[in-house]
Parts: sequence; C-alpha cells; structure tokens
Amino acid sequence: MTKIYIYCLFDAFDRFLGVYSSLKAVHRDALKHCNIGNTPIYLISLKKPQKASLVAVRNFFKGTCDVVLEYRSDRGGVKVYKTKLKE
Repeated sequence: MTKIYIYCLFDAFDRFLGVYSSLKAVHRDALKHCNIGNTPIYLISLKKPQKASLVAVRNFFKGTCDVVLEYRSDRGGVKVYKTKLKE
C-alpha cells in the first residue's frame, strides 16, 4: 500500500487555493500568495517563528500528518494543511 500525502493551501480567510502532491510546489505557491507586504515571510506553527525555507517546511512536516503550517508576512498569510490520501 502506497502512502500518498497531499498538501492543501488556504488563504488567511480559509478560502481554498489548491491541492498539491509536491511539497516544493505548495511552498512555491504559498510564498507567492503570502508575499504581499514589506517584511520577510515567517513560518508560525513552529516552536520558534523562523524565515520560510523549503528545508524548514520539510523538517516540520517530516513524519507527521494532519497538521497545519502558517506562512505570515505583515499583510498576507496562508495555511498549508498536510494529510494522507485515504483509500
């Protein structure tokens, strides 16, 4: 049985923006939607907020399922929800 993880992207108002099977693609689009303000984009759902990077996102999602990670800037924000495709 194959484990297939999916990543759902939502904006700050919890409107659905897309579903992805690639962590790289969802990170790219999350940065694109969140990059509105003048400040850097931070990952909020971590123990200590840090600048958004693909390595930090991959390490956060590693070994977990059904979790939410938030990207925030001064004027924008998105949420990425990781879940498993169930048969």
